[in-house]
Amino acid sequence: MKRIYVTKPYLPPLKEFIPYLEKIWDSHILTNDGPFHKELEQKLCEYLGVKHISLFSNGTLALVTALQALHIIGEVITTPYSFVATTHALWWNNIKPVFVDIEQNTFNIDPEKIESAITPRTTAILPVHVYGNPCDVQKIKKIADVYGLKVIYDACHAFGVKINGDSVLNFGDLSVMSFHATKVFNTFEGGAIVCHDEKTKKHIDQLKNFGIIDETTVVTPGINAKMNEFQAALGVLQIKYIKKSIEKRKIITENYRKRLENIPGISFFMDRPEVKHNYAYFPILINAKEFGKTRDDVYEEFKTNNIFCRRYFYPLISQFPMYQNLESSRPGEMPIAERITEEVICLPIYPDLEISDVDLICGLIIKLRK
Repeated sequence: MKRIYVTKPYLPPLKEFIPYLEKIWDSHILTNDGPFHKELEQKLCEYLGVKHISLFSNGTLALVTALQALHIIGEVITTPYSFVATTHALWWNNIKPVFVDIEQNTFNIDPEKIESAITPRTTAILPVHVYGNPCDVQKIKKIADVYGLKVIYDACHAFGVKINGDSVLNFGDLSVMSFHATKVFNTFEGGAIVCHDEKTKKHIDQLKNFGIIDETTVVTPGINAKMNEFQAALGVLQIKYIKKSIEKRKIITENYRKRLENIPGISFFMDRPEVKHNYAYFPILINAKEFGKTRDDVYEEFKTNNIFCRRYFYPLISQFPMYQNLESSRPGEMPIAERITEEVICLPIYPDLEISDVDLICGLIIKLRK
């Protein structure tokens, strides 16, 4: 029986990638700011509408390096509702995460909760554009400006997303991206940091390459986080298909919304006309009282039908053993996040998903409520 997974990496035609590989073989340049690396940085700046971008081998190392680049220490206010890499990046920098609750309609960090969490040790805010749905960037900026805090956005879900026509990546001091296989735009693995000036980009480029300036000069204790030429070459080719890929995701999203919008107990995050989405995920919330079954009941029933959804994000990061003893992680401190993590399930979405599969998934949900 056919299996349907929550996502499936988009890959361009293999025959189109072969000439890129041949160029790598001919040049023998495999890494260290090679020609495809340079080309991808340029093309991404153009496509995304940003000034400067520094490519990384993966998004997690980009997060770790972004914190280093801005000399973040002490405490950082962040969300418990994300992938663990967001908070692990703080841990690797010996920074204490301070969790605050999220918004009901966006699943993003609630700006109204940030100010009360600020202490003399707070140096930055690390929000996440969850599912590519932009945070309230203006409110967060206002708070950061008042208290002199840096803002680093985890924009790993937000490739190509815009607010009122401007790239979401242009907000905050830095934005961090992921090009992991599961993302809208992938380079197998990969990531990037978006910044606003040449000086900061130069510093980030040094940090990701051991702090090396030249053959005999090392100016900072950097790390090895460079993107190689194979990843970069795939990225250059992927840009050719990204518009079509997002259009297909939009069609799938619209079909899900149409089929599920009137089912009691099923809800989605708020649709916002000012946002140009990338349709990276399709999460729904299942209210057990109204729907008649719990989220986990539905999750297990899907599996028996060879449909493999994911409970993104469950459990909360604050509920993992290494973080659950923090003051901000105490049960009841974040009631909205605690409820949503028990109700959320992400349905399959990727460019090659057939509409007939969407119909199958929606039909099963409708059947389960009966």
